[in-house]
Amino acid sequence: MIQIGNTTALLALLGWPLMAVFLFRKLPFERALIWSILGPYMFLPQISAIDLPIVPALNKETIPNLMAFGISLAVWGKMPELFPRGWVGRILLVLFIVSPAITVLTNLEAVPFGVDTFGTMRLVDPNALEVWGLPGLRIYDSISALAQQVFLMLPFFLARIALRSEQAIREILIALVIAAGIYALPMLWEVRFSPQLHTRLYGFFQHDFAQAMRNGGFRPFVFMPHALWVAFFAFMCTMAAAAMVREAESRAKLKRFLIVVGIFGLVVITKSMGALVFTVVFVPAVLLLKPRAHLAISAVLVVVVLAYPLLRGSGAVPTAELVAFVESFNEERAQSLNYRFTNEDRILAHVEAKPLFGWGGWGRFMVYDPATGRTQSIVDGQWIITIGHYGWLGYIAMFGLLALPVLSLWWQARKPQAPPVPIAVSTLGLILAVNMVDLLPNATLIPFTWLMAGALLGYAEALKTTIVAARQERMRQAHSGVALGVSRPADRPGQPPVKGRRTVL
Repeated sequence: MIQIGNTTALLALLGWPLMAVFLFRKLPFERALIWSILGPYMFLPQISAIDLPIVPALNKETIPNLMAFGISLAVWGKMPELFPRGWVGRILLVLFIVSPAITVLTNLEAVPFGVDTFGTMRLVDPNALEVWGLPGLRIYDSISALAQQVFLMLPFFLARIALRSEQAIREILIALVIAAGIYALPMLWEVRFSPQLHTRLYGFFQHDFAQAMRNGGFRPFVFMPHALWVAFFAFMCTMAAAAMVREAESRAKLKRFLIVVGIFGLVVITKSMGALVFTVVFVPAVLLLKPRAHLAISAVLVVVVLAYPLLRGSGAVPTAELVAFVESFNEERAQSLNYRFTNEDRILAHVEAKPLFGWGGWGRFMVYDPATGRTQSIVDGQWIITIGHYGWLGYIAMFGLLALPVLSLWWQARKPQAPPVPIAVSTLGLILAVNMVDLLPNATLIPFTWLMAGALLGYAEALKTTIVAARQERMRQAHSGVALGVSRPADRPGQPPVKGRRTVL
């Protein structure tokens, strides 16, 4: 019944629906929704899944998403408006959901290895093969692909409706600060004794244990996919704590700043260069810059991420120079970066055979030795995984949906009628933008990322409504007699009152 893991792992997955009901009964709706997505990511087992026919695997992502959506429907009593209001968001959403199904239909053929053809004869040397071949996708896999995309987007749908207010977005940041306090002790324990919590509780280690050692010590994994995920999680928590400092009164600022320092220590013990750089650069930005500057920086970051594959494919990214720069202070990191670039080049060349909708799942997008079937590529970045799986259209859909809230918020906030942007909103936008940057080297796309994107898009749509209403009110006043300076003759000094009906233009 369960893909991997012990009885505890199975009970944890099956027991989460009860926990979700408990959260929604005991907490305010917005807070319960946030923790129903964040909590499972922090504590449910990795890889473990319940496999049923046709539907996607039920795991720590899909089960919480489905439960949060089902309970929200029960509370609301009706189906909410799922599609974004703008036509750009609607097109991206439809493309995101439908394109994987088209990917399946364009990848029905198998990929054989080690086949020599002599006229009508096909010879295979089984002794030379590591993998016989890759199967073709099946037509009914398109149903599973559609369901998988919908399941992934459920936090986005819910947050866009329920977490669109300033107070709800502040609740997201508060939840991150609390989550850092909860995770601090297990992170410190694993740094001291090695990552063992997942193994002790669920019966297996969720990754390669060699990845847990760095710089003569251990990196914490806790219940997340990898130490890099833990590191980025700590970065998000530090950013949230920094926003709390900006909002605090002068008497409470010192206490909250000490919380920032403490969570920053969690970033340091993860031994991740990327998360450390993000924290050193963007936490001061939250503490010192104005919210509109945060939005401008976020907009620049997401535009760079959207353009990165084109720049990468055209050779505009100076990969050799970047490797040489990193090598100047860390040779091991330089070798890792060069290995990443080499693998990305191979996969980009492979995707040229199916550029629009990609190669689909089951490892078909990776590069293999045609004679032996031995894999010749390892991928880490979400951007290259998305392009390999779903092609350029799939990439545009996914990354476009993630970028849309940031760009919409920046565009609306710059208008003269726009009210000031709260620091909580601008900080969450900056966190989402940095998360997109992290999707270039890593695959740190989690349900909580979609929740942040949905909340920000909802806020941007509400902000647009406010701006339109303010503009209409100004136009109404501008066309009224008061706004035009038109007054009755009786109101003019020295003139007798005028009786009768009058018309004000």
